[in-house]
Amino acid sequence: MTTKTTWPLVRVLRDRDAGLYLSGVLVSGFGTSALWLASGVWVKDLTGSDGLAALCLLAMWLPTLAGPLLGTLADRGRRKPLLIGVNLLLGALLLTLVSVDAPGDLWLLYAVLFVYGAAGVVHDAAESALVATAVDPALLGDFNGLRMTATEGMKLLAPLAGAGLYAAHGGAGVALLDSTTFVLAAGLYALLRVREEKPAPPTGSRRRRPAEGVRHLWAHPVLRPLVLTGGATMLCAGLNGAMVYAVVDGLGHSPAYTGVLYAVQGAGSVAVGLLSGPALRHLGARRFAASGIALLAVAVALRVAPSDPVALVCSAAIGMGLPAVLIATLTSVQRETPGALLGRVTATAHTLVFTPNVVGLAAGAALVELVDHRLVLVALGVALLVTAAPLCQSPARAERTVSRSSSDASPA
Repeated sequence: MTTKTTWPLVRVLRDRDAGLYLSGVLVSGFGTSALWLASGVWVKDLTGSDGLAALCLLAMWLPTLAGPLLGTLADRGRRKPLLIGVNLLLGALLLTLVSVDAPGDLWLLYAVLFVYGAAGVVHDAAESALVATAVDPALLGDFNGLRMTATEGMKLLAPLAGAGLYAAHGGAGVALLDSTTFVLAAGLYALLRVREEKPAPPTGSRRRRPAEGVRHLWAHPVLRPLVLTGGATMLCAGLNGAMVYAVVDGLGHSPAYTGVLYAVQGAGSVAVGLLSGPALRHLGARRFAASGIALLAVAVALRVAPSDPVALVCSAAIGMGLPAVLIATLTSVQRETPGALLGRVTATAHTLVFTPNVVGLAAGAALVELVDHRLVLVALGVALLVTAAPLCQSPARAERTVSRSSSDASPA
């Protein structure tokens, strides 16, 4: 066997554009993760309110609900200039946060976080569409796995760096760091050697264009079950995440122990990102996703055991199982969607998959006060197994064909 066949991961890393993409993910992801932690601490320090601190996360997530609409922006023109512009816009916008130093200034922080979230939706849609034109379709699974590894790796490092920077220089210091990372990311995207055709003028009414992404997902026999299963899985993951402090209490540790569990979970996600490409080629997207959900189901249910070693193993398994359905879904969206629709379809898929996670977190926060967390965890394990079952009933077909030409993913 040749190196080209045996080492696809190496082919991705050697590809200049893929390397630049991943570098941009690392740089901007570092700043985003640092700000995500620091913003809540910032608000808590200024107001003493847990509720107002939690609103930071809500402000960043809320624009995801408008994914089908925001995704149309990624289909209106060339994606590379859009990515550069979005990163420069965010870099400039974050500089305004240096003036936030009193409770009366928090409206600006929330406004910036809201725009931050909206721009992130557009950014992710444009990036996914551009990647589909620049990366060999046979390597999309490997690329998306590496992207997951880069993202999760930053989640392990950036919060610690953000906390240290916040302690030394306050929220303004973290905002300056994040602004710098976006400017650097814009520079990396500017170096891409991607040839994009100018998209054809949009057809149909403006009201119908956002719905085209929904129609494509719903009518597609490969994408619909993956997106629906992904949403159901993320709902359960949100409920499970809300139980983490109760799990830590059951282990007899202080709340700070959650950091250990999250670190181990992140390490599991880093590992599965490196393995996802070969797993997708061997199993197909449906079975890869189903395997990840089944692993997640077992790990969630076993968290009822009051044992540190079991808890650590379960955290690693959760970190490995959960990303599988996300990588499988995103890779299939890139392979199975015409380029002219890819921005809208990606944004719509993100809305349908990630919004239930927020709902699950909110519902779990209320449920954990009313029901024994061990009953909830066992029920979630069963629900996840039921969720995975439909993906195992028939073998993957189109998604197992990785020889699709890159022209199929180019804008019409």
